[in-house]
Amino acid sequence: MTWPVPPPGGFTSGDLDLIPGLPMHVELIDGALVFPAPQSLFHSRMLSLLSPPRFDGRGNEGLFSAQRMTVWLTERQRPEPDIMLVRFEALESPDQTWFPAEMVELVVEVVSPDSEIRDRERKPRLYAEAGIPHFWLVEREGQRGAAVYVYELDPVNRRYTNVSVHRERLRVNAPCDLDIDLAAVLHR
Repeated sequence: MTWPVPPPGGFTSGDLDLIPGLPMHVELIDGALVFPAPQSLFHSRMLSLLSPPRFDGRGNEGLFSAQRMTVWLTERQRPEPDIMLVRFEALESPDQTWFPAEMVELVVEVVSPDSEIRDRERKPRLYAEAGIPHFWLVEREGQRGAAVYVYELDPVNRRYTNVSVHRERLRVNAPCDLDIDLAAVLHR
């Protein structure tokens, strides 16, 4: 196996689709390639629970959900959130692999052991600086529990403010109306 060698200054967002032989779901953070670790059962179940059909057609006219695609934040930042809620105007082609940050209303990150610092610290900072209005962080609690931390962007400071935490039921009305019984799904 040969690894891509970064150019001086690191890779750019435009490079990500052009590097041959990359595995699926590689992100670009600070000009460096970030490779995904194997997915845990918790991560998989949370993605299923919060999957795109949960968002589509729920009072979010003009928005659609996307999974496993990147968001172009800056020339050196192109992360792949677990789930995004995106404006329809962002649709350009069935072959596109990313969305511009200004078209993204919500990003969701499910914390994994290999991505704790990126998901809790680096990515929220990058998303906020790019102006994405809503951010959710999903954390595992114990063996069968989860907490969904809901954040909204403070547009003056370009930082997220925690507005709520949901453990048994996720009930929000921004950026769309959503009501999910977390306990029923996670405790099965």
